Amino acid sequence: MIVCIAEKPSVARDIADILGAKNKKDGYIEGNGYQVTWTFGHLCTLKEPHEYTPEWKRWSLANLPMIPPRFGIKLIESPSIEKQFKIIESLMANADEIINCGDAGQEGELIQRWVMQKAGAKCPVKRLWISSLTEESIREGFAKLKDQSEFQSLYEAGLSRAIGDWTLGMNATRLYTLKYGQNRQVLSIGRVQTPTLALIVNRQLEIENFKPEPYWELKTIYRETTFSATKGKFTSKEEGYEFLEKVKYSDFTITDVSSKKGVEYAPRLFDLTSLQVECNKKFGYSADETLKLIQSLYEKKVTTYPRVDTTFLSDDIYPKCPAILKGIKDYTTLTAQLEGKKLPKSKKIFDSSKVTDHHAIIPTGVHPMNLSDMERRVFDLVARRFIAAFYPDCKVSTTTVLGEVEKIEFKVTGKQILEPGWREVFAKSQSDEKDEEERTLPSFTKGESGPHQPDLNEKWTQPPKPYTEATLLRAMETAGKLVDNDELRDALKENGIGRPSTRAAIIETLFKRNYIRKEKKNLIATPTGVELIQIIHEELLKSAELTGIWEKKLREIEKKNYEAKTFLEELKQMVTEVVNNVLSDNTNRHITIQNAVKEEVKKEPKKREKKAPTPKKPKEEKPVPEENKDNIIGQPCPLCGKGVIIKGKSAYGCSEWKSGCTFRKGFDE
Repeated sequence: MIVCIAEKPSVARDIADILGAKNKKDGYIEGNGYQVTWTFGHLCTLKEPHEYTPEWKRWSLANLPMIPPRFGIKLIESPSIEKQFKIIESLMANADEIINCGDAGQEGELIQRWVMQKAGAKCPVKRLWISSLTEESIREGFAKLKDQSEFQSLYEAGLSRAIGDWTLGMNATRLYTLKYGQNRQVLSIGRVQTPTLALIVNRQLEIENFKPEPYWELKTIYRETTFSATKGKFTSKEEGYEFLEKVKYSDFTITDVSSKKGVEYAPRLFDLTSLQVECNKKFGYSADETLKLIQSLYEKKVTTYPRVDTTFLSDDIYPKCPAILKGIKDYTTLTAQLEGKKLPKSKKIFDSSKVTDHHAIIPTGVHPMNLSDMERRVFDLVARRFIAAFYPDCKVSTTTVLGEVEKIEFKVTGKQILEPGWREVFAKSQSDEKDEEERTLPSFTKGESGPHQPDLNEKWTQPPKPYTEATLLRAMETAGKLVDNDELRDALKENGIGRPSTRAAIIETLFKRNYIRKEKKNLIATPTGVELIQIIHEELLKSAELTGIWEKKLREIEKKNYEAKTFLEELKQMVTEVVNNVLSDNTNRHITIQNAVKEEVKKEPKKREKKAPTPKKPKEEKPVPEENKDNIIGQPCPLCGKGVIIKGKSAYGCSEWKSGCTFRKGFDE
């Protein structure tokens, strides 16, 4: 019997249908020589500190650093998870072969490997590696099954990431809580979470400490067109007025008129981060909301695998593009112009060398049905980007006009769209964003002159803008360096912090920990968040750049260019240094305790599956002061982060216990 294991029940049903397995059993589907079962995301996690040694249950500075000689995994405590695991274990015990059908990414690989390891699977294992859940894609994947050994480095990278997060998170959280949290509040420290918070805090402090300074700009209006002095800004009002007086009484003369024709290329296809950025800008969706929406579209088979960090397609996708365009029937007005023609194959779209595990997010060609309004908006963005990729370039003419008064030069630039090309694909509102830049200038002739209206405008320097989720995602992607250039951004991605699939969760964690809050679209650090970053002196814990270098090493493990063993040795050394540095701090610094401000709960996108809530790594339990334990009632749950602590008949627990949270602390503990 061949056992297939998918990451969730809905995917398992799709696979079972295609394999001809029709008999529904408890926890799996059987038939045609296959047994198709599933997990609920993570079933296993790394063991908690006290499960390595009982001494580590007590929060004590003397026990730090906690570095197990060998890391172990355990089943997450949940009745539904335990029941499903027993079914998986019994199926694997009798299997002739296992096919890992988990999500085709680092986390998906880790989830299934841990389950197989915990179940003690001994038979050969194959890997299903697909980029969409359409019938065609699944059939093609089963026809080209790969050996599990080909994904060993992917697993090692995922395992190193999990161990890295555990080692740094567990040690640093206990260290800072005991040293600076006055034993009243858990100070959560994370490998990606803390440098992300530092980006927000540092930007906020820049804004608070910003001192605006005046400057002056010399402009003049000639033939209803505003020209700017090429000298730029004047830092002295007197100097500005001196130039104003020079030009006041003389005519303005056109010295040069030049036009340059050029092209504008269609926007790149979406990777996950750029989609999250666009949805935040256009619709105000959070990164987490966008991830849930595009995941739902993937599970509904209308878009491809979402957790990707490339904007390119591999060459083998090109022959499939006409069928995909034909399949998105709601866009026939736009796709009709491409029918019957050979689609262009641009290197800006198709480049196999820039595609690793998965290509950019595109439609699958399956007609979308029963989408929510939010899902429809996200699908529309993906579909239009894909269609625009095959439209002609937008042809423009850029006109630059130079003028002069008493040898002082002025300049104005205008742009005219000659042929809209791909711009036809997008709604008018998107084109309107550049209206000012795309103004058409009057016809000027070199040598003409006449009266003008000069003026000196006083302006003030502006502070940097607070981060929004869109700009924070870009900053995480490029380790804090905000750049607009696509090519440069691609180069910086290597050192980005976090992975595309985890950045949304990191931002949500900062909200849950009450380290940040939202004002309109702006992300604002709370006093607790600001103080936490200010109290951390170890740059390794809060530098986006240094964390980015660490992230790069994890990617190098995946590419087989770096040893996981070396990474873990460096990790242990780093954590030991951090512990020693903090323990040697003799100052009496403490964090001010701030009560969490409840955020307005947004309506989440509709989910297809109810899956057991599964924390991705063990969370630290909160130390409770002996003198008044009832003070913890109403505090955020230290295990799941979603609920609050409530008092039961015999113990404290979490308000999310019905959803599977297992936090429990006896009255006498």
